[in-house]
Amino acid sequence: MGYSAHLDTFARDHLPPKTEWPELIFPLPELAYPERLNCASELLDRMAARHPERPCVRATGLRWTYRELLEQANRIAQVLTQEMGLVPGNRVLLRAPNHPLLVAAWFAVMKAGGIAVTTMPLLRAKELSEVINKAQISHALCDGRLREELENARPDCPSLRQVVYWGEGGSLEALMAGKSPTFHNVETASDDVCLIAFTSGTTGKPKGCMHFHRDVLAICDTFGKHILRASPEDVFIGSPPLAFTFGLGGLVLFPLRIGASSVLLERASPELLLAAIPEFKASVVFTSPTAYRVMAPLAKNHDLSSLRKCVSAGEPLPASTRQLWKEATGIELIDGIGATEMLHIFISHTEEEAKPGATGKPVPGYTACVLDELGNPLPPGQVGRLAVKGPTGCRYLADERQRNYVQHGWNITGDAYIVDEEGYFVYQARTDDMIVSAGYNIAGPEVEEALLLHPSVAECAVVGAPDPERGQIVKAYVVLQPGLTPSAELVKDLQDFVKQKIAPYKYPRSIEFRSSLPRTQTGKLQRYLLRKEAEGNRV
Repeated sequence: MGYSAHLDTFARDHLPPKTEWPELIFPLPELAYPERLNCASELLDRMAARHPERPCVRATGLRWTYRELLEQANRIAQVLTQEMGLVPGNRVLLRAPNHPLLVAAWFAVMKAGGIAVTTMPLLRAKELSEVINKAQISHALCDGRLREELENARPDCPSLRQVVYWGEGGSLEALMAGKSPTFHNVETASDDVCLIAFTSGTTGKPKGCMHFHRDVLAICDTFGKHILRASPEDVFIGSPPLAFTFGLGGLVLFPLRIGASSVLLERASPELLLAAIPEFKASVVFTSPTAYRVMAPLAKNHDLSSLRKCVSAGEPLPASTRQLWKEATGIELIDGIGATEMLHIFISHTEEEAKPGATGKPVPGYTACVLDELGNPLPPGQVGRLAVKGPTGCRYLADERQRNYVQHGWNITGDAYIVDEEGYFVYQARTDDMIVSAGYNIAGPEVEEALLLHPSVAECAVVGAPDPERGQIVKAYVVLQPGLTPSAELVKDLQDFVKQKIAPYKYPRSIEFRSSLPRTQTGKLQRYLLRKEAEGNRV
């Protein structure tokens, strides 16, 4: 690492030691990026110069061309630098539902040389404060509708100095009104950090994954170019929030890299997503296997003739869901596995190479294998730990868990896989305690912590239980305080309580009361016994 445009060196100072980085490989000519690179210049400015009036981002009642998005981003960049005092390297919290203004704000941060930290709209004050303090975030741009939780978090976040809201009760639009539609982008280094994406580990303690300007382009030039193979005429749409790197790639980076357009839905339940496809004549969809399974029987009620490519990720894709969708639409799903640590999808397949039950093969630009516990490659058919290398890789923000994720140069994703005789990677299970429910990663201990705050709960344990619709659901085993009686009313009370303490999607959909929990002689909770029991009660 050499030249950096960052005056605030926090991110670079808190990268893991180079000895703990994964081996990075750049086997494709398109991955040879220059030393100085600002991803906003490549994705937005360059395309706006070529096709200023081409549609870029749309939402209900709103349509921006590439020129209009560029001008909005330039105005926000000036608000950040002139009004809010941002200097290159500062971290900026972005909070909003999927919307064109959020995209403009994200590009504004890139242009100003800042580091974007986009968060899920559902996060509560406690979760926000953990992210803000870990990344030492100094600035925030936030949709006014999400003001309450951010304001509740601010007293515990001394680093957060500047907050500007937009929409109802906000001032961002007024500040933008007097700004020039042009802005000179900061000449960042290709290996300057441009985003920190937070993901929870098995303990529920958030991990910040730091990615460079070149990483943002690398996922476009690997999965986007070689697997997705979309065209400038395509209209992208989907459900993942832009705080998920799956959503950032699928709904912003991939379409803008090729001059296509994107539809951003603030609410994107399977039913709403299905209805929006004909409304916007969308042709490329990004969503989860759970959503495809819900949408399949409803597809006949909608005109999906515009649809031509469908990407599935966020959780394992059952072969039955693949078949249901193909029968309903005639379209073969593009399945993939990605990770926040890797930024996006690294194993996948084209439509022509799809194989039921298999995730696929390494995306061009990446290499992968299955390792045993000693780090030795396993032969086909043997279950082991998935390991991957590529132009992107895990660099946690000041986190000792870096040494667990990166071993001998490989990114160890925490997934158990086999490779079949044809070289296809086939998912087996998670190798840790993460619960993946409808595409959301949920840490069991974090839910336990929330439950234990309830006065009725003496002990609890949370595991993932198989579910035909969501893949897994959060299941809680609860020991009540002495003298209390289990009831349906108490189940609902506990569920509502958890929704108020942490993001609502993390609440336990199933609660079972117990007189005791299985523990070792030294008192350690034996979650694996409860997990086996939950799996034995498969619906």
